[in-house]
Amino acid sequence: MATATASGPIRLTGIGALLRHRVAAKLLLLAVAAAVLVPIANAQWASGAWPDALTVDLTSPLGRASDWIIDNRDSHWLFTHFLGHVSNAIVISVRAVYLVLLAGGWAGVVAGAALVAWRVAGVRLAALTAVSFGVCGLLGMWVPTMQTLALMVVAVLASVVLGMLMGLAAGLSDRVFRILRPVLDTMQVLPAFSYLLPVALIFGVGVPAAVLATVVYAAPPMARLTALGLRGADSGVLEAVTSLGTTARQRLFSARLPLARKELLLGLNQTIMMALSMAVIASMIGGAGLGDRVYQALGTVDVGAALAAGIPIVLLAVVLDRVTGAAGEGLGAQAEEDTSPLRGRRGWSLAAAVTLAVALAARFAGRLEWPTSWTVDIVEPVNTAKDWMVDHLYTGVPVVGGTADWAAHFTTWVLDPVRDGLQDLPWWSVLLVVAALAWTIGTWQTALTAVLAMAGIGVLGVWDKSLDTLAQVLAAVAVTVVLGFAIGIATARSTRLERLLRPVLDVFQTMPQFVYLIPVVALFGIGRAPAVAAAVIYALPAVIRITTQGLRQVDGAAMEASRSLGATSWQQLRQVQLPLARPALLLALNQAVVLVLAVVVIGALVGGGALGYDVVFGIAQGDLATGMVGGVAIVCLGLMLDRVTQPTTRRDHGAGPTKGA
Repeated sequence: MATATASGPIRLTGIGALLRHRVAAKLLLLAVAAAVLVPIANAQWASGAWPDALTVDLTSPLGRASDWIIDNRDSHWLFTHFLGHVSNAIVISVRAVYLVLLAGGWAGVVAGAALVAWRVAGVRLAALTAVSFGVCGLLGMWVPTMQTLALMVVAVLASVVLGMLMGLAAGLSDRVFRILRPVLDTMQVLPAFSYLLPVALIFGVGVPAAVLATVVYAAPPMARLTALGLRGADSGVLEAVTSLGTTARQRLFSARLPLARKELLLGLNQTIMMALSMAVIASMIGGAGLGDRVYQALGTVDVGAALAAGIPIVLLAVVLDRVTGAAGEGLGAQAEEDTSPLRGRRGWSLAAAVTLAVALAARFAGRLEWPTSWTVDIVEPVNTAKDWMVDHLYTGVPVVGGTADWAAHFTTWVLDPVRDGLQDLPWWSVLLVVAALAWTIGTWQTALTAVLAMAGIGVLGVWDKSLDTLAQVLAAVAVTVVLGFAIGIATARSTRLERLLRPVLDVFQTMPQFVYLIPVVALFGIGRAPAVAAAVIYALPAVIRITTQGLRQVDGAAMEASRSLGATSWQQLRQVQLPLARPALLLALNQAVVLVLAVVVIGALVGGGALGYDVVFGIAQGDLATGMVGGVAIVCLGLMLDRVTQPTTRRDHGAGPTKGA
């Protein structure tokens, strides 16, 4: 026992020394390259900000492309014979779903949603679903909720079909998987804002653009999880099916897809959540519904109206997440354990019959619309409370100062120095730091991708604005990681604390990005600090959960060995748990970066400025050059940040595709 215990630290020490030698060798090689290249770059283009000689002005070509699209939208065959039909099909589909929801009446919709939840997860979730839809009506948001739901239904169906087709191709073909993997990786790190302007330019402002932007954003999770399920199917089962002489198609439908059903339902869950998040953001390009109400309220800083529309969004997200999550968890076991007379098709038939009966009863009674007497106006009370907060918490709080003071101090002491420090660095030093960070934790391909992404920002001519956005991201990530690691360590050590935080984290993780802007506007006003605050709140739950899970999965034998040697709780944490949980902590850092960037960019709506403002300005004014350059720069920034925070290793030829799906 002593020998085994002693060999563990020796082995870990040897691996750590080897890793340190590799990192040192990489940094030495990078220093030699810098010693040769930096003087040449400095002599040719000087130091300071990105040189104008290395920028490319895309204003003219993008302006010409925008003019061509606008001029030919009604005459060119690409629009009249293809894109026009796509647009019309989307409009017809969304309108048909919306009319069906209206025809069912509020009672039919509530009954149908509750009965679906009952069949999937039981009475408790059915009650939650009915109450959630009822609250949407009580807040006077029934029609906008139905508009959002109609757009969601069409977008999710299209996302699932597209994602499954890509996932099937990637799951059944190694070559297709290698082609699609970098595309899906890139799409996963792109902020939602990046999708808005291209589809708005091609399809115009309206429902088709909103649906297509949602589909492009929400399809990748379905594709990745479909591929994962197909490639991870039990080889023994597949061999048994093959030995029976089945064709490839028969093996797919009789073995591969049934074995991958849990991954498929998880993909559906993730697609629904991302579609709802994007459907709200897509209100900026004409998507009607709850998102449009939130967007208009934020434009006038009407916190009460924004909250009245934001609460139904959160309730929809929670209900959809719970229903699809329960479907995935209960799959298989439910079929074995359910012995009630209403199991299977009989139960679903009963649910459909009850829903139809309730809808018909509501129609004959003339009660299709939500009764106006059943609404509660929270706009005025919320705005009154907001005014009280402004008067008492916003400024003038003794000793600690008000929230406006905190925002001003954070901007003056953190955001401004970080931004000015980054902008004052020589451009080549920024590229060197990016290369060093990416190469230290990855391969030379990773470093090259990160450097090219950062250089692409300079070539686009938005170097200073990108560094401003980067400063906000770094500040938000620092706060998120400190708070997330601290709370994650506490929850990993206390089961009671984890139970208390679980419902809070569940709600925060299901809320769309847009909704986080509502409370920060009320507390902090307009500016860069509120954008950072919203990003921290959005990213914090993921960091807490990944940290907690990583610390709890540390090898129990290592923990027992450290206790037997008399290590204190603090020593165990610092010398055993944190080193062994390093992959999970790095994953938490990576997720913090990706999630923070997504909200910092949206923070342009509350005064965040920088690249997000360019995209918002481009969408509002139809300025393709400004909006597209800002969007591409955001893509490059997201790609760079992902590469410098995501450890990569050389994958084995056999196992690589399966692990990375």
